[in-house]
Amino acid sequence: MRGYASLLLVALSAAGAVVVSCAVSAGWWGAAAPLLALTAVGLWDLCQRRRSVLRTHPLVGRLLYPTPPAPGARQDDDEYLVPSMAPVEPPEEEPRVRVGGPDCALPYDMALLNVSALSFGALSPNAVLALNRGAALGRFAHDTGEGGLSDHHLRGGGDLIWEIGTGYFGCRTSDGGFDAREFADRAALPEVKCVSLKISQGAAPGFGGVLPGAKVSAEIARARGVPEGETVISPPLHRVFATPRELVLFLARMRELAGGKPTGFKLCVGSRRQFLAVCRAMAAEGVTPDFVVVDGAEGGTGAGPTEFAGLLGMPLTEGLITVHNALVGVGLRDRVRIGVSGRIATGADIVGRLALGADYANAGRAMMRALGCVGVGRCHANTCPAGIATQDPLRARALDVADKSRRVHRYQRATVRSAVRIMAALGVTEPGALGPGHLVRRTDPATLRSYTELYEWLERGALLAGPPPSWEADWKAADPDSFD
Repeated sequence: MRGYASLLLVALSAAGAVVVSCAVSAGWWGAAAPLLALTAVGLWDLCQRRRSVLRTHPLVGRLLYPTPPAPGARQDDDEYLVPSMAPVEPPEEEPRVRVGGPDCALPYDMALLNVSALSFGALSPNAVLALNRGAALGRFAHDTGEGGLSDHHLRGGGDLIWEIGTGYFGCRTSDGGFDAREFADRAALPEVKCVSLKISQGAAPGFGGVLPGAKVSAEIARARGVPEGETVISPPLHRVFATPRELVLFLARMRELAGGKPTGFKLCVGSRRQFLAVCRAMAAEGVTPDFVVVDGAEGGTGAGPTEFAGLLGMPLTEGLITVHNALVGVGLRDRVRIGVSGRIATGADIVGRLALGADYANAGRAMMRALGCVGVGRCHANTCPAGIATQDPLRARALDVADKSRRVHRYQRATVRSAVRIMAALGVTEPGALGPGHLVRRTDPATLRSYTELYEWLERGALLAGPPPSWEADWKAADPDSFD
């Protein structure tokens, strides 16, 4: 591999310099000594386990792929959390969120921070296994992504959220449809704690994911039920529903097939009217998902066009507030938990989203950083230097599962602890005590306003009783039998 070329060149040069030093002149030791030292450094790079990049690119990796910064606090001078003059002691036990509405037989206690959807195929076997073992160490959930439920997800002992996308990988018929029997069999596995239907994701709403043929190994082909070596393009839309009412009823069917495990869906909100149509369908049918994951338009992926990222769909703040208000307005918020994803990296990120209506958060990019991602953007090319986004066995072996699972665990634990300490500084011990008044934004150089003032917050059942003027047009146009 080209990654080893630098070490091989240095080692050969060192050997040549030693031979010349011994056979011709001792003066050549001045060149041989540093070359031998570089060779020793390169051999150390090959053997060490902390930096995956150096295992695939000894020596040169130190120059081309510096260690990525750890996820840290983002500085935003226009927004801040409001500390209390009467702070409290942080609780010893980290808060957890009970996910499971009245129709759920097997509720699940979700951590405040979990692994966001990262598919096998996009990620290497070692990367998936490290994430899952990290989740097991920290007792948090690991979303499989839409790429199917692989053996690597099941080996680590972590709790799984099995995500089903438009390709129905892992429960797919020969013609690409949804296989109810296979879904029921896989959803019954004890490692699967929740099932999730992916409607859309922030980085590529309305666009099916792409897995290049070079990454579709025999193992991935089996996990996904697709031909080996052929590029896999997920359809942009689902076959199993065409209207909001059909979506809600299919979620109820998924929950029944899954034996009553928590069932929900993920989306990047684009149209408030369309989400209100789903809420109308929930109210009409008396059926609710157990959770909704709101993905912000700022979310990232290596499986979609760069033109989509950040340009289609609502940013996380607007999407979250829309979903929270809509569910409150139809009187169903207490039955549905809200998760959020999209550039969640720090404790402050979590607390800020909890204040605006979320119940828990998922992180993708930050978990990738914990695995050792250096952000070179080679996810699609199968040449990831960190052994994360590749199916090349030589590259993937560079990712040491034991070391990286501990890093994932430590990152999640430290971030949740940070969130708990921040909540205590705000004077609260439980996420439910946070509200939009805890978050303030500068709207112009002379004005600071809390989110209580910036947005309209609906009262329970307000849409059913008679929507406020700002919601009336969308509420009236929302049709439970049409997304149009």
